[in-house]
Amino acid sequence: MTSTRTQRQVPWDLSFLRVGALVTGAVAVVAAVVAGLAAGWADAAGVLVGAAVVTAFFVLSGVVVAWAGRIDDSFTLPAALGMFFLKAVVLFGILDALPEDGWLDRLTMAWAVIVGALLWSGVQLRWVWTRPLYYVTPPAPPGQATVPPAPDGAPPAG
Repeated sequence: MTSTRTQRQVPWDLSFLRVGALVTGAVAVVAAVVAGLAAGWADAAGVLVGAAVVTAFFVLSGVVVAWAGRIDDSFTLPAALGMFFLKAVVLFGILDALPEDGWLDRLTMAWAVIVGALLWSGVQLRWVWTRPLYYVTPPAPPGQATVPPAPDGAPPAG
C-alpha cells in the first residue's frame, strides 16, 4: 500500500510576525532606556539583545511551522517541537558563551527573553482570537464565482 504526499499551497498567514516585532521593538526600547537609567547600560544592552533573540526565534519558528504545514498538516507539531528544542539549546549556548562581566548583563538578557516570549505569546493569542476561522471553505465573493464542470466532463452550456 503506497501513498503519495503532494505539496499543498495552504495560505498560512504570518502577519503576526510583523505585529510581534513592532510590539517587541517598542517595549524593548522603553525597557532599555529604563534599565539603562536605573541599572546601567550593560542592562540596557541585555534588554535589547534579549528582545532581538526572542524576535529572531519567533520569526524562525513561524516560518518553519508554516513551511511544514504547507507540506502536510501533520508535520506542524513535530516542526514546532523540534524548533522549541533547537531554540532552547541555542539560547543556553548563547547565555553560556557570554562572559559574566561582559558588555551586557546576562541575567537581564535572560529576563528579557522570558518577558519577550510572554509578550510574543500574547500577540499570537490575540492574533488567533481575532481571526475568522472557517470550518468549511467560504464561498467565492460575488463576481468571482466559477462554474463547476459538468459531471460528464462536457463544458457547461451557457
